[in-house]
Amino acid sequence: MSVYLASTRHPWVCFLFLLPLIAAYEGGVWWLGGEQAARLRNGADAWFRWMFEVFGANHILVAPAVILGILLVWAWWRWADRPDDVITPWFGMAFESVVFAVILWQFSRNFGPILDGLGVTLQITVQTTPATQILTYIGAGIYEEMLFRLGLFGGLWVIFRIVQLPGIVAVVLAAVGAALAFAAAHHIGPYGEPMRTDYFVFRTIAGLYFTVLFVARGLGIAVGAHAGYDVLVGVSTT
Repeated sequence: MSVYLASTRHPWVCFLFLLPLIAAYEGGVWWLGGEQAARLRNGADAWFRWMFEVFGANHILVAPAVILGILLVWAWWRWADRPDDVITPWFGMAFESVVFAVILWQFSRNFGPILDGLGVTLQITVQTTPATQILTYIGAGIYEEMLFRLGLFGGLWVIFRIVQLPGIVAVVLAAVGAALAFAAAHHIGPYGEPMRTDYFVFRTIAGLYFTVLFVARGLGIAVGAHAGYDVLVGVSTT
């Protein structure tokens, strides 16, 4: 079990786990969207592409290539301690992703009553989503985890450690900062949702949840759980 728990967090296994997800998302967006593929892309994906377009890199494969390239460099850095068995961790990660996605999905379905029981009057309304938007849910799991967990959380943690904050303080502050940014990002820009306290509170909790998965179980499972949760929400509300 200890070998499995370590294997799922290794960048080489995460690369192999995320490769089919990225291929399915990018291929599906191209196949269903055609010339209008941009309308199927989620906010984090659009941000990635906008940053690259600023520097003239506007090819549709730039964003996924950068993500896979980062994982490959990370895997090369850790090549000496890569696990011998990658098949068992791959299936285990898929199973864990489903389990953690269902846990958050069930929490989201009971979020209103939980807060009501605590004396906080908040409300979450259900929005229907076309079946084709399932692609955007997969994309959200990939690009939002890369941006907010690997990028923002990891970056903040490094900065806090550089200024010599204690390890646990650095982790907590980085987790809270990344979770708040994750929640706020859904309300920013021309396509952002109107600010609602209940949405913001839930997404902050979800951001902390995915951060715990990222730290304890690795990037691959965090992405899988995020994508799985979004798909469950989309399917259950259509």
